[in-house]
Amino acid sequence: MKSISEPHNKSNEQQHDDMSKFNILTYPDIFLSQPTQPLDNIDGKVQEMIDKMALTMYDAPGIGLAAIQVGWDKSVLIYDISPRDESRSLQVLINPKVITQEGEILSENEGCLSVPDFRADVKRAASITVEGHDRDGNPMKIDAEGILAIVLQHEIDHLNGTLFIERISSLKRQMYKRRVKKKLSAGSK
Repeated sequence: MKSISEPHNKSNEQQHDDMSKFNILTYPDIFLSQPTQPLDNIDGKVQEMIDKMALTMYDAPGIGLAAIQVGWDKSVLIYDISPRDESRSLQVLINPKVITQEGEILSENEGCLSVPDFRADVKRAASITVEGHDRDGNPMKIDAEGILAIVLQHEIDHLNGTLFIERISSLKRQMYKRRVKKKLSAGSK
């Protein structure tokens, strides 16, 4: 199991000593398909990791980021669904669990920082209830619908080792995988 000081992505290892952003792992990195481990101790090192994740997410730019996407195998996610022209409202969720889900909604044109240059429609639960802890370790319960429900489901999927492309049709998924494979083989020549 990786520890905070042993990130999967070697280039991120050097970034633990300063406040620069992380590199985001991208498909087909096998690390993204591994479920994360619960976070047992919220200390100063964890707070630094969360702050660096936030810098990375805002710089990308994205509206959500799971720890696994930056090579950290802990059950931590961050998100900010506030409009870009308004002040930031970073939210942190540690060890999140979906308690209930109801209905169905089509997340149109969903994208992912770990699946670059690809967007697709994804079926998601219309409303969910999530329990977890905030960055200070306080218990939280979130009743979410709309974009918040979509973002939480997307990021919790990451924590469970699931990319959003696994929730689309196999034809679209295979087309994306072929495109990535072709791009990777062209880059290695």
